Amino acid sequence: MTKEDPLSVCITHSMEQYFDDLNGEQPTNLHHFFINEVEKPFLQVVMRKVNGNQTRAADMLGINRNTLRKKLKTYDLG
Repeated sequence: MTKEDPLSVCITHSMEQYFDDLNGEQPTNLHHFFINEVEKPFLQVVMRKVNGNQTRAADMLGINRNTLRKKLKTYDLG
């Protein structure tokens, strides 16, 4: 894996490693786990890039500002 790899390659590698680390155990609530692991740092980076401006962040993300606020509250980010 290199920094030039697309995000999908990095995610695939991380998920393969996750399953390897489980050593045959079956995970539960995998979708919820994955979304929480990815969405929080994603929002943190976006909010830093827009200097905390929720309107600009919502526009950048293509979501409603109220939806963004709800997500930020969910992850205790604002």
